[in-house]
Amino acid sequence: MPGMNGKVVVITGASSGIGEATARRLAGQGAHIVIGARRLERLEALAAAIRAEGGSVEYQALDVTNLDQMQKIIRFAQSRYGRIDVIVNNAGVMPLSPLEALKIDEWNRMIDVNIRGVLHGIAAGLPVMKEQGFGQFVNVASIGAYAVSPTAAVYCATKYAVRAISEGLRQEVGRDIRVTLVSPGVTESELADSISDEEARQLMKEYRRDALPASAIARAIAYAIEQPADVDVNELIVRPTAQFA
Repeated sequence: MPGMNGKVVVITGASSGIGEATARRLAGQGAHIVIGARRLERLEALAAAIRAEGGSVEYQALDVTNLDQMQKIIRFAQSRYGRIDVIVNNAGVMPLSPLEALKIDEWNRMIDVNIRGVLHGIAAGLPVMKEQGFGQFVNVASIGAYAVSPTAAVYCATKYAVRAISEGLRQEVGRDIRVTLVSPGVTESELADSISDEEARQLMKEYRRDALPASAIARAIAYAIEQPADVDVNELIVRPTAQFA
């Protein structure tokens, strides 16, 4: 199926930021969108806005750390539309801190959401895509998947993992299923709101002086999806022009 029109796309972490912008973008291009996130009231408002503009959207509450919930939203999308064309594994958290701060609960949360969440998306979607003989995973990582910076060691480790998982998946199933890694640079989002460490919060505030709108990453995701079936855009790094690291 060329282009975007009529494609069935499941998006995790869709209540704000890149997930929300991607839902709006793809629905505006004619895709059937199924959105999931923990904040149900945000999903309801987003779905209402998309429908008011003529878009096709369904939603379910989703915690990507819960495999049953991930499988449920995939089953719902498949039963509603008869197939799954794309899963955008976008959900992520970023509570940065120096390792010596020993914020172990925050480390575990990043591992659970950023790594296990992506693996759960793959586990839920891959059997469906293998059976139907086509599909695409779009895994959202970060420039943190390519370089490590102070206060971001664990966060970057999770994004390195997403990069490795994506490449391994591509090599294993690439004959029938496309795999795209999208790595945003500094982007406007709520990710930094979860930073409890004051040093890391101030560093991120300075780092985010030049930030892309989330819609810029949504355009990149749309570009990868709308390519012909024989074109697999494997990796996209999208930075602000003014960002050098």
